[in-house]
Amino acid sequence: MARLFSIGEVLIDFIPAQKGVALKDVVSFERAPGGAPANVAAAVAKAGGHSSMITKLGEDAFGDFLIETLDSVGVNTEHIARTKKANTALAFVSLKEDGERDFSFYRNPSADLLLSDDEIDEGWFQDGDILHFCSVDLVESPMKKAHSKAIRVAKEKGAIISFDPNVRLPLWEDAEECRTTIRDFLPHAHLVKISDEELEFITGISDEKEAIRSLFTGDVKAVIYTKGAEGAVLYINGESFSSTGYKVSVQDTTGAGDAFIGGFLYKVLEKNATISNLDTILRNEHDDILSYANASGALTTTGKGAISALPTKQEIYDFIEKQK
Repeated sequence: MARLFSIGEVLIDFIPAQKGVALKDVVSFERAPGGAPANVAAAVAKAGGHSSMITKLGEDAFGDFLIETLDSVGVNTEHIARTKKANTALAFVSLKEDGERDFSFYRNPSADLLLSDDEIDEGWFQDGDILHFCSVDLVESPMKKAHSKAIRVAKEKGAIISFDPNVRLPLWEDAEECRTTIRDFLPHAHLVKISDEELEFITGISDEKEAIRSLFTGDVKAVIYTKGAEGAVLYINGESFSSTGYKVSVQDTTGAGDAFIGGFLYKVLEKNATISNLDTILRNEHDDILSYANASGALTTTGKGAISALPTKQEIYDFIEKQK
């Protein structure tokens, strides 16, 4: 099986002990490893796939903890650099009663933003690999240039490029800069995962179908439109394939979208997809791929945190079987 490379932030989520309390009123937190790209890499690894993380961490205790955590779930960490020039990123989270979140980030800058383009080795990537990225680390920084180089060289080697914008507006100077940057990077991806909460913001179009059509720009071959508990729709060149979600008792939605796309990309790897056969595999195998991805996302919400709550491949299959 080919390998997933995930580039971007790895950080510590501090999850509150209480639900339904504003962040300013939270008394105690529990440390949890996170960062959307890292969650995706962990989801692939926990399913039994091969994944590697590309980032930079501080030479601090939190960085040590994150590398140990990724190692423990099977993510390759040899492409993670370390620095004394900045600390590992932190995110404090408050949970509403329904499990939805509010964030406060500590990174000005954090170590991940200092990864430079000359630290990206084009020898890492091979035909059939997947390079996955999000938008949090696309703010103006050395890391943004590192993303651009990684995308370019991975594509030259025949890798599939996957983009989940994963909008986090508090991390941007203004919303327009976030939107413009996402639109700049969209045409470079083959797969785009976007949520119902992000669609209108990114596209500027209120009509759902028209907004999704507008995402097919540049190299984009498929769009995965997620609707939380309602499931997801896969769009490929004018065709659409729907799948319903799974009803579970939600504890924490942190990492649910990452678990979904991680499950989706694991299936793409498992089916030996390449640039040339990607749209065919997605059309022919959409039921299996979307069912697995939906189950992966749903099960993750039943635990606390992201990486710590990710299910294994067997747990996902057992869950799907029980729903029949």
